[in-house]
Amino acid sequence: MTSITAKNRSDELPKLVLFFVYSGIKLLDLTGPLQVFFDAFDEGAGAQAYEAVVVSLKGGDVTSDTGLPIATVPYSDWLGHREYTLIVVGGDGSRIASRNPELVASIKRLERHAARVASVCTGAFILAACRILDGRRVATHWQNCDELASGYPAIKVESDPIYIRDGNVWTSAGVTAGIDMALAMVDEDLGRRAALSLARSLVTYVVRPGGQSQFSVALGRQVSGRSDRFEKLHAFIISNLDKDLRIEELAARANMSPRNFARIYAAETGKTPGKAVEAIRTEVAQQLLEETRYSIARVAELCGFGDVERMRRAFVKILKISPQDYRQRFGVLDN
Repeated sequence: MTSITAKNRSDELPKLVLFFVYSGIKLLDLTGPLQVFFDAFDEGAGAQAYEAVVVSLKGGDVTSDTGLPIATVPYSDWLGHREYTLIVVGGDGSRIASRNPELVASIKRLERHAARVASVCTGAFILAACRILDGRRVATHWQNCDELASGYPAIKVESDPIYIRDGNVWTSAGVTAGIDMALAMVDEDLGRRAALSLARSLVTYVVRPGGQSQFSVALGRQVSGRSDRFEKLHAFIISNLDKDLRIEELAARANMSPRNFARIYAAETGKTPGKAVEAIRTEVAQQLLEETRYSIARVAELCGFGDVERMRRAFVKILKISPQDYRQRFGVLDN
């Protein structure tokens, strides 16, 4: 695999991105990142920054999970072409695709000429079958982490991050996390200003670091598993971050015993109550650090961390970065 240098513009624009698809892809796993690259504009060059091409094993129409056919070209048409980014899309068909020797061989051939290789959600199963992920840290949707880890023990699967970059191999969690990963690639290629401008134009979250948890505030409002039993509880958490949110209090509000609540909550959401509260507090703190001039101590107080040190520990654990460094890197207001 050839190398790509951060903020190093190729002499040849637009940059090429190949999306590899197969029958049963998740439509949003393709269209989310595809839209990011299609809309990216290199102001310095005064040109569209990327050319995005959807390829498949044989070409022709490929059916997505929605039944909508996706027009593709044969992957072989792009072998030996100029430097490109290869992104393998996820979906329910990924397991079958990962067991197709011809498809796996085609991904390996494309990988040899790629500047970087990536997967969205369960596209990681295909990269794993190609042995591209061996020895690397890998992200996928939290519901599929155990399956990926047990099927490919040479991979270091992490259930929390929305995306992970390990060298020139990128992997992301499900659906919207592919947008986050694509924006991070734009940041790497064109710079922070271009990525932020693009994120705003797409009305999406200001570019998130890969270490951020898959369990977001938006998910906190909606996570319900097989029912909506915790919807009101999530709304309470978000509205009362500076209050007592120990498991006993949450269990009481859910009209359950602490032990039963902890068991059912984890089964429904994939998070323990304590980790969910910490993740929500951390994400709200991120938003305040990005969008306000509140002091770090004030942010810690508003989000219920109690003190700056507790917030720092949460940031380092979840985001792999301190609150101060986070504000310097991702704050959108002038300091």
